[in-house]
Amino acid sequence: MDHVGYGQTGPYRQAPGYDVVIEAEAGLMHITGESGGPPCKVGVAVTDIMTGLYAHGAIMAGLRSVNQTDQGVWIDCNLFETQLAGLANIASNYLIAGNEASRHGTAHPSIVPYQVFPCKDGFLMVGAGNEKQFKLLTTNILQQPELADDPRFSTNAARVANREVLIDIISAALKKHDRSHWIDRFTGIGIPFGPINNISQTFSHPQAVARSSTVEVEHPRAGKVRMVAPPVTYNGKRMPVRRPPPWLSQHTAEVLQELGYSIEDIGRLRSARVV
Repeated sequence: MDHVGYGQTGPYRQAPGYDVVIEAEAGLMHITGESGGPPCKVGVAVTDIMTGLYAHGAIMAGLRSVNQTDQGVWIDCNLFETQLAGLANIASNYLIAGNEASRHGTAHPSIVPYQVFPCKDGFLMVGAGNEKQFKLLTTNILQQPELADDPRFSTNAARVANREVLIDIISAALKKHDRSHWIDRFTGIGIPFGPINNISQTFSHPQAVARSSTVEVEHPRAGKVRMVAPPVTYNGKRMPVRRPPPWLSQHTAEVLQELGYSIEDIGRLRSARVV
């Protein structure tokens, strides 16, 4: 399997590629950031992560092919094409309709209201993605039921056309109370929502605690290390973490031996500070 920046063919086949470079070159950075502001990178190396997940699926499919054909498969999995696939609806809007994308901050380009709103003491993400949810928002949350019948907002297409007016109305209402007030109001009525949590709040989230989403692993150098647990369960059970992450160069000698280097060769490389 080849896992590189741009793939094994084409004019960029030998070009080096980091996640953030691919984010820029494959369109992700162009659509990330506030409207009218500069492009931004995503907060984690999402292109690297996606490529690893695509590679995992490709390897599983390749192993299945081996079982069926008794022949191996050469897999070319690269950051650039993975990020093209990751453009999802943005790619479809361009390839099918010719629509160039732009930055919308936390907002959705074609669904309104679907973005972060300021409260008195923090921020709340609200996604009223259909007419039923929008009516619940106007009636149960904003207590302005007339908005659902206002021709400027009565359909999603109308709300997109009048985005700024509607967002100003919702923002003005939510700014009147603390975030906890709105969390209580939103909970259980059927509108997707969530507070903007920092990392400490994220790992203290009741769902993360209830599902034991972190694990402690014994590390030979660092002692007990707390890590994110594997995010998938099988028949209701989470697979155990069998070993801690390696430290830098922990397996260098083993890998070099697999590549045909002798103990003496490795010793000379270490003496020369090559490895």
